[in-house]
Amino acid sequence: MAVGRRRPEPEQGHGSGISIGGNNIAPLQNVVGQNISNVHQSASVETPTVSMETVRDLLAAFRTEVDQSGSVLPNAQVLRAMADSIDNSLTASDAPAIGALRGAVQALPALVAGTVVQQGGDALAHAIAGWLS
Repeated sequence: MAVGRRRPEPEQGHGSGISIGGNNIAPLQNVVGQNISNVHQSASVETPTVSMETVRDLLAAFRTEVDQSGSVLPNAQVLRAMADSIDNSLTASDAPAIGALRGAVQALPALVAGTVVQQGGDALAHAIAGWLS
């Protein structure tokens, strides 16, 4: 038995797998395998169509939540104004109304974050975004 000599491992052929070598206790390991430089990844997201009725129902529920929790919401007045703006924008179909709805989609999640109306506000923002797409 020779001390300090290691028996070489048999070389693997060019299969479809990846051979991982190196010290298994090291934080990084060498990866030896096929040429993977031209790998592309894509995903398609199906956005369900949201009806105007769904958006209006969520808006009504959100207004009710804000009214019920108004005493503990630091920005209840702003949320009420946002709900009014959304309602007015839903009835108009011009470019400024669409811009206002997109602004609401961006601002509403931040306004409701960490509040008791967060779930309703997030649902409303997602519904509006789905309706706009």
